[in-house]
Amino acid sequence: MNKYSLLIPLLLFVTVTKAQRTIELSHYLFPEFTKGSVMMKDGTETSAMLNYNAVTREMIFQQNGRVLALADPTLSLTDTVRIEDRKFVLFDDEFVEVLLQEDTKLMTCYRCKIIPPGNPAPFGGTSQTSSVDNYSTYRSGNMVYELKLPDDYKIEPNNIYYLDNGSGWKKINSMRQLKKIYKKKKERFDQYFSEQKIQFNDPVGIAELVEWLERE
Repeated sequence: MNKYSLLIPLLLFVTVTKAQRTIELSHYLFPEFTKGSVMMKDGTETSAMLNYNAVTREMIFQQNGRVLALADPTLSLTDTVRIEDRKFVLFDDEFVEVLLQEDTKLMTCYRCKIIPPGNPAPFGGTSQTSSVDNYSTYRSGNMVYELKLPDDYKIEPNNIYYLDNGSGWKKINSMRQLKKIYKKKKERFDQYFSEQKIQFNDPVGIAELVEWLERE
């Protein structure tokens, strides 16, 4: 069997979803399914049309008109996923993108929240919830992969980062935590942040900030 064939035995063990609505990719990392490859730990490489679902935090691919998610036993045997020039690996059982991999290592896990429309609240206001409990609504019937959210629903990025700058891996949930790690370089941090006005959910900006801080 050609190692680049889309169908390999391990990929039969996946989560299957059926297309029932127009695909809405706002909760996907890439604007459309993109050609990439899945490298297994034994060196086997498989080509596929790939994307990443930030709601379910799964690497997904298209096959025979269906949307599938990498799942065990394939998942535990996966070494690297590449989409375009971007590299993804498993870290703490989740796919993360490798942003820096030299002396300073930085990775990000893409996550997002689905925020439903506001509900009536006292005094004419509205209230919104964005807890994980709401995801079950969109996961029912395995529809989350191809669910087209109504216009009044919102997608809110909620990324986290993993940084190892020589003292072990640290999990970073906010800009404040990142700044605390570089508290000895507070002035440099504040200068860069003020000039570049980067956002925490911008992985390219965060990677450039970390590189800049590590230069001295």
